[in-house]
Amino acid sequence: MLTVKNKDLISTAILENAYDISYEKTSNEIWGASFSLPLNDVKNKYCNPLFYIEVVDEGEYIGLFRIVPKATTKNESTKEVGYTLEHVLATLLDKSIFGYKQTTNISTRENIQMLIDRQGVKHWKLGQVDFIRYFSYKWENSNLLSAIFSIPKVFDEEYRWTWDTTSYPWTLNLVTPETEPTCEIREKYNLIDLQVEEDPMGIYNRIYPLGYGEGDNQLTIKKVNNGLPYVEDTVSIAEHGLREYIWADTRFEDPNSLMASAKALLKEWKKPKVSWSITAADLSRITGLSKDKFKEGKVVRINVDDFPVTDLRIKKENKSDVKGQPWNVNLELGNVKGDLATTETDLERRQQINELYAQGATNISNYSYNDNADSENPAEIMVYFPEEIVRLNKAILSYKTEAFRSYGRATKGGGSTVKASTTGGGGSTVKASTTGGGGGTIKSSTTESGGATIQSTSTKTFTQMNLQTGVPTNAVRGEELDEGYPNYGYHLHEIQINGEHFEHGHDVAFPAHSHGFSFQLEPHSHPFEFTLDDHTHPFNFTLEDHTHDLQFGIYKLDKMPKNVSIKIDGTAVPATALNGDNINIIPYLSKDSSGKVSRGWHTIHITPDDLGRINAQIYTQFFIQSRGEGEY
Repeated sequence: MLTVKNKDLISTAILENAYDISYEKTSNEIWGASFSLPLNDVKNKYCNPLFYIEVVDEGEYIGLFRIVPKATTKNESTKEVGYTLEHVLATLLDKSIFGYKQTTNISTRENIQMLIDRQGVKHWKLGQVDFIRYFSYKWENSNLLSAIFSIPKVFDEEYRWTWDTTSYPWTLNLVTPETEPTCEIREKYNLIDLQVEEDPMGIYNRIYPLGYGEGDNQLTIKKVNNGLPYVEDTVSIAEHGLREYIWADTRFEDPNSLMASAKALLKEWKKPKVSWSITAADLSRITGLSKDKFKEGKVVRINVDDFPVTDLRIKKENKSDVKGQPWNVNLELGNVKGDLATTETDLERRQQINELYAQGATNISNYSYNDNADSENPAEIMVYFPEEIVRLNKAILSYKTEAFRSYGRATKGGGSTVKASTTGGGGSTVKASTTGGGGGTIKSSTTESGGATIQSTSTKTFTQMNLQTGVPTNAVRGEELDEGYPNYGYHLHEIQINGEHFEHGHDVAFPAHSHGFSFQLEPHSHPFEFTLDDHTHPFNFTLEDHTHDLQFGIYKLDKMPKNVSIKIDGTAVPATALNGDNINIIPYLSKDSSGKVSRGWHTIHITPDDLGRINAQIYTQFFIQSRGEGEY
């Protein structure tokens, strides 16, 4: 029975006159169906494009489909309208992932949920997920269904997509398929026809997987496979000989994901590709036994003559005439022709992506700068964009200001003559005293007295006579002072003569003479004061060639600049903080006449208002052509 539902999923008609009803269910692909109505059937008016058709086969719910092509045929023998249907899973084709989307290190459920959440109309919700994997994925200009279907393709075990469209929102599941047979095909019981095609040319037992990139830069699995660029099956090699295959899929940017997918392919490619096409009778409507019911995804046991008993999975289930021959079921089992890991939807997606990919590669470049700067000498950062850049995607500046840094505190010097003079004390009066010579014995002799001295007395009695003699210095006499004896300068010597009752008078004449004597000087001092007039002391001295040893180390000033100013190609950037992160500099880069960033050199100036040190990082992402003349 076929029931029409409008876009709001409200039932509007039952197509009791439908005929040539067929459906085809293929594992992990969009199911299809079709039917026809007489041209004059009034129910045709309800069958509008993209309206929904619910298909039920003898009480068994098959699924919900939507109308896609609608073909009308009218001639002498036929007057009908044919309708082609696709499963509502195809609604996920209606939403696209424009541009680039990547996920890293999140679980299988999280990846699927992230994609389902991108629906414009929330037709689908996520149900059961039996797998927990942490692969990295990348999608670029893809539809939502293809992205979802790509998630388990890197698994190294069987998986199966299932869905439930009996309630809304519809539910999508990713499950582990059955491994035990639940139905059976036996000769002379329910087998109608069997065809087996074996193709040994499809054997590949050593696979060299290649991922994103090109040439020497193309991703391989060496890093995660003990240095080997391939995966292989030694049993298959021993049985069939070595057959190698280079498999490239540029969707893969992670070597672990690439290797897991290659191992999954190796499981299928290591043996001959065998296609089993069977027509069987569905006797379940008569026997009521589940073993007589064939359903896509189930494992069926083949027990026929001339073949060993074999368990195979039903990859495709097809009924070509639900009303006319409801018991006739066509099945495809085991390995189907072609790459089982690649669905038609995936092939279409790959073709679309290849058409959209430009002939080049995305590149990321980082440039670091570190140097001292001040208000007169800014940090000057030079960035170069080559002509081969097709598109400049990003240009980001991050910077940090630190204290001014030096690496030493002394430098070498040379010899030179220096002339200088000191100034006087401005006529100051200085008081001082000299200390004595320590009380030593001084031997000396006086010089000539310079003329006789006469002393006269009357006759009388006296008890004491004093004689004084002036003694000049040795220097006056032109003599050198004995070593160890001080020079005391000009001074007086007095001699006292004592006696009793001298009562006489006489004249005493002292001719020129000298007096040799010695005497003991006790320690003493001579106070004096003198006045210095304004004066200078001129002098010259010469420094011989010499060096100053360096004191090595890293020394930072104990102060910081207060702010900075930034100019890019002469255009001021509204940023003055000492630190800045992720500043988009594309608006400030010089442009050509078409408005694109000029190719060639660009200059970034960061100027602190005082001594400081600038650390800067320039991050650029650009798409560059894969063309060049050299092979160096």
